[in-house]
Amino acid sequence: MYKVLLVDDEIFVRKGLLNLMDWQSLHYEICGEAENGSEALEQISLLQPDLVITDIRMPVLDGLGLIQKLTESMENPPVFIIISGYHDFKYAQQALRYGVHDYILKPIDEAELESTLRKLSGTLNVKRLASLTGEKQVSESVVETLIKGHLSEDDVKALARALQLDESESFVYVLAELHGRGANGQLPAQWTAKEAAVALQFLPEEHRSRIPVYEQQKGLFGLLLPIDRITEGSSCETIYRGLQRELSRAAKADVMLYIGDSVEGLGKVKQTYQSANEAMSYKFAEDGQNILFANRLQGTLLYYFDIENDTYKKLLEHVEENDQEAYASDIDRLFQEFIEKRFAPSAVANAITRCVIGIINIIREMDGDETELKLLPKVMDWQNGYNRLQHLKPLFLAFAAEAAAYMSERRGEQSKGGIERIKKYIEAHYTENISLKSIAAKFYMNSAYLGQLFRKSYGVYFNDYLLSIRIAEAKKLLRQTDLRMYEVAERVGFQNADYFVTQFEKLEKATPTDYRNKLLGKK
Repeated sequence: MYKVLLVDDEIFVRKGLLNLMDWQSLHYEICGEAENGSEALEQISLLQPDLVITDIRMPVLDGLGLIQKLTESMENPPVFIIISGYHDFKYAQQALRYGVHDYILKPIDEAELESTLRKLSGTLNVKRLASLTGEKQVSESVVETLIKGHLSEDDVKALARALQLDESESFVYVLAELHGRGANGQLPAQWTAKEAAVALQFLPEEHRSRIPVYEQQKGLFGLLLPIDRITEGSSCETIYRGLQRELSRAAKADVMLYIGDSVEGLGKVKQTYQSANEAMSYKFAEDGQNILFANRLQGTLLYYFDIENDTYKKLLEHVEENDQEAYASDIDRLFQEFIEKRFAPSAVANAITRCVIGIINIIREMDGDETELKLLPKVMDWQNGYNRLQHLKPLFLAFAAEAAAYMSERRGEQSKGGIERIKKYIEAHYTENISLKSIAAKFYMNSAYLGQLFRKSYGVYFNDYLLSIRIAEAKKLLRQTDLRMYEVAERVGFQNADYFVTQFEKLEKATPTDYRNKLLGKK
């Protein structure tokens, strides 16, 4: 973020400026305000802003006086933008003489100010780099400025001086992507731009110290090569092969290079940067290659669509069935399709994500918890480390195996839970005209399977269990009420009183009447 000080004697102008722009999105922050030049001097000394936006006409000390004092007294004064309601060429001429970056007339046009601030960011970055001379982060900051900034010719010259490069020579931006080795495919725990620069030792000493290395993101490094100079006496491909070999050795990881188009002049680095990043889109389509050249891939087709629905359904079905041979074959075919159809990285990501979400949904339908899968975090974050199909495939297969085993375990638990629900249903509805067949239909089960499962779970046949519940309740009614036998029979679910008596006697070795009389002391 670049710090901005607003200077104007009218508070509503300052507040208007404060609210006019989305300063943060432009990488600026308002660090303070002042109502005249004298107050601004104190604020600048205290806050050290990168940019001062000031009015010209103010009491005590006007804008031009403020700028003059600062440019004469400070070795590295802030950058100035003047805003004024006066269309006076003399003011503008004086401002330019003091090196003011821009002169904007009131009322301020939002688009004009935004454009000025965007262009100014390159100058401010160069200015900041100048203060960092000799520090390790300079080359990275310069490269970042070249590929992202809006730069003037003077800015490019300043950046070339910071890098000790000739701004007019030819450059190639090379992306080096680290890929983990072995079954886990993970990247080295820590590898920085400084360590990447060590791998350049194979180049002649006069060249290697002048090659900036930019850490684009974790495991992805950009190298800005002055290509004509470092290939003197060697072919470009020899240099790239050596670079790939040395980076792999130093990082103890597989490295893939993406070679951007050669451009003439440091100011065109953004073009070679973009082409190198476009070449990276082919990393799965060209699986097995260590070096990809943007100029050889441009115009070749990539697949950006989803996998076939049948492929997706079969894979999920076989995982749910825990058919290891079948889902392993499905995954083989899926990854072969990634190569044969030349899937773009985004299409591969979508396919993997779709399959993972499908597996998660099945687990949730089984009342499971997907967070119990140990490999889920890795497979969800596979793009941060598993950048080759040969590493991603074993990870995805291991995840599928873990998910299949988990589903199988859940299925066993569900069967146990299901039979317990049926047992509770019998206990709650024994007074009704229920049967093994009617309960099986209610729970969408085969009646023969339900009978076997019930006996296996509880060691008793379904009908015997139902009869025992009814007779136990009948005995309770005989003890506690004076209901007649047919009334007791109806209460406990028997449609026929004689059948009730027969079943009672079968189980208790006495008729219901004998059971009650015994309790009453009658013979």
